[in-house]
Amino acid sequence: MILLLLKEKIMKALVIHGKKDVRIDTVADPVIEHARDAIIRVTSTAICGSDLHIYNGMFPQPRPMVLGHEFMGIVEETGSGISNLKKGDRVVVPFPIACGHCHFCNMELHTHCENSNPEHYGPEGGLMKGKGGALFGYTDLYGGYNGGQAEYLRIPYADIGPRKISDKLTDAQALFLTDIFPTGWSAIEWAGVKGGETVAVFGCGPVGLMAMKAAWMHGAARVIGVDIEPYRLEKARVTASVETINAAKEDAVEVIRQMTGGYGADVCVDAVGMEAHQNFGEKMMNIIQMEKGSMKVLERCLDAVRRGGHVSVMGVYGSPYDNFPLYQWFDKGITLRGGQAWAHHYIDKLINLVETEKVVLDDIITHSVPLADAAKMYSIFNNKEDNCVKVVLKP
Repeated sequence: MILLLLKEKIMKALVIHGKKDVRIDTVADPVIEHARDAIIRVTSTAICGSDLHIYNGMFPQPRPMVLGHEFMGIVEETGSGISNLKKGDRVVVPFPIACGHCHFCNMELHTHCENSNPEHYGPEGGLMKGKGGALFGYTDLYGGYNGGQAEYLRIPYADIGPRKISDKLTDAQALFLTDIFPTGWSAIEWAGVKGGETVAVFGCGPVGLMAMKAAWMHGAARVIGVDIEPYRLEKARVTASVETINAAKEDAVEVIRQMTGGYGADVCVDAVGMEAHQNFGEKMMNIIQMEKGSMKVLERCLDAVRRGGHVSVMGVYGSPYDNFPLYQWFDKGITLRGGQAWAHHYIDKLINLVETEKVVLDDIITHSVPLADAAKMYSIFNNKEDNCVKVVLKP
């Protein structure tokens, strides 16, 4: 028995066991399973708003699983097929898992990789079948790979994903290159912002804050943050220098129209998704209509954008909605785009922006705690307590 434990080793990891039930467990260390694998020692990881979809049962996970898709660390071991990395390299890892050589990877659509999620992949894009490529720590439907809220992690296709990071950058400066900065950047790129636009970002959480920073970097003339939580609005003003609207006190759509001569914003970003705040009646309608969450923020974006404008949807939606305002999209001629961010496509450019100090990412961090405190921080983040905007965990 002692020899077996020595061989397997043991590490600490944040494991989900059911709805709102996450715990720090002792699990076996990861091992090299394929020639293109690498093992990293995680030095920093973060709780993402998307993790809360699993935590709250929006995306059910029937078996225990290590969560987390925002992480970075030090290479400890590489498979025989890896020549771009060596032990001791410091890396950040994009949150999608992609083979790099399939039909969609060759189109730089790595989130649609055909090979990383073989059990559930398909063209449908349905709720329970036909999913896209795999994601770290994001349920069996997205590949069943353990995530990075752990001391160690296996990285599949390590010749494609991990990027080396200069020792000049701290973990805090580099960590958000894994997901939320590429996601915010995608929102603005997909909307075709060239300069001079008014951009309204609905949701002043981490992704929304990154979209605001990206909007300024693309030359936006005006950036507006919308939220219902005063502490998040304050964070947007301080870290992204934007005008803000408290949607709990004002009709955000009407205010945006007043601010834009009655037209609406050139670009609206939905950085909230299906877990927008709902009252009791709205929750009851979910049950009647067999829908998950709400698309009210998307509806607000479609209202607030000008005719011929762009809406980028970066908040996650995991359900069909029968009352989708198709007529409004058609009448206003809105360009609507969304999906998992193109992290592999943008990450090298974004690393350079951070290294050359053209953008600051770590100013959104409100809590940096040991991994041992992860379960408590999930609760605090989910319940919007202690002015919590972004949590970094240190294994």
